[in-house]
Amino acid sequence: MSTPRIDYQAVFAVTPSPYLVLTPDLMIVEVNEAYLRATGRTREELIGHYLFQVHPDNPADPDADGVRNLDASLQRVLRSKRTDTMAVQKYDIPISGRPGVFRAKWWSPINTPVLGPDGEVRWIIHQVEDMTEFVLTRSLRPGPEEAGGDREAMEAELYTRARELQRLNEELREAHDRERRTALTLQEAMLHSPDLAGHREIAVRYMPAARSLNVCGDWYDVVDLSADTFTVAVGDVVGHGLEAAAVMGMLRSALSAAVRAISEPGRAMDVLSLYARTFEGALATTAAKAVVDTRHQRITYTSAGHPPPVLARPDGTVDLLDQATNPPLGLVVDHLPRPQATVSYAPGDTLVLYTDGLIERRDEDIDVGLRRLTDTLARHTSLGPDHLADTLLTRLGVADGGRDDIALIVVRL
Repeated sequence: MSTPRIDYQAVFAVTPSPYLVLTPDLMIVEVNEAYLRATGRTREELIGHYLFQVHPDNPADPDADGVRNLDASLQRVLRSKRTDTMAVQKYDIPISGRPGVFRAKWWSPINTPVLGPDGEVRWIIHQVEDMTEFVLTRSLRPGPEEAGGDREAMEAELYTRARELQRLNEELREAHDRERRTALTLQEAMLHSPDLAGHREIAVRYMPAARSLNVCGDWYDVVDLSADTFTVAVGDVVGHGLEAAAVMGMLRSALSAAVRAISEPGRAMDVLSLYARTFEGALATTAAKAVVDTRHQRITYTSAGHPPPVLARPDGTVDLLDQATNPPLGLVVDHLPRPQATVSYAPGDTLVLYTDGLIERRDEDIDVGLRRLTDTLARHTSLGPDHLADTLLTRLGVADGGRDDIALIVVRL
């Protein structure tokens, strides 16, 4: 027995709750009958129009904030790709056929993203319930003589608390956004590498986490040691926000100074590890550093608990530089020299350093992500550094950011 085919358009049209469908740029592309009844509008007045063109704030209400609140919710949906439930909103609607005349309305909105095959928001379903009768028929301060006063007082209190909760949530989001912007500005300033301008063969990328309110402590650095020697490094500080960004700046500067005085990456990492033990926020930081000697065509590298650098050859051969790995910074109590290893390279080879946000996924072993990276390098190693950096981010699914920060260096040797 075959299952009958469902006419989803017909089902949507008669769904009891009011719905409209928006594109990511907030154009109305579909609406059901319940929404038309609730708003008193026609399909022609809505379909194909910008949401806030057909639903502006009531100009006669100086306290109107419906547009601002709804737009903030829709932008959160686009950024997080998650449903956003709003508190009850006063959002007056224009009366059809009477320009400039509005009807007072209260709504309970829910905004739900619909993702496409690429994981991006394709549409937003905007669902509302008309709360106008509830709000207008219940006094916010019912007298004791009123029948059912206790219940009505509780309902009114719940409504008031919901509005207050929304206000506090908005303030919290704004505070987080300010901290994120401040941390990003600080991080971008500290990631500046003056020596990078002289290396057209090096591409760098920094991608903040896409679904986090805070930035993390990932960094990259490029330092010239002599006319034919330079060093590249990446690192990852545990933690989030301004503290992690500040710790990142201190560690990055310390390693940059150490490697200028001590060209061996293992010994420079020793100095950084001792420094990391002097303040708690730096403990368990991971880092990888490589010194490139262009005269002798060799790379000397070391890693402090960090994913291994990768050396890719033009013929598609890919080598993990994993022969000099030690625990993260500050975790070894008894001071022991950190190991370093040296590998030869040929002109046209590509060296890649990165942080774990590029390869780690919560639902899979890290070796799967590492294999995805090496497979991508093997297929695309002929690309130029900038193109290859963008291809790596795209092929590993983090071109628009991932769950964690990402620092990436691609060096064409």
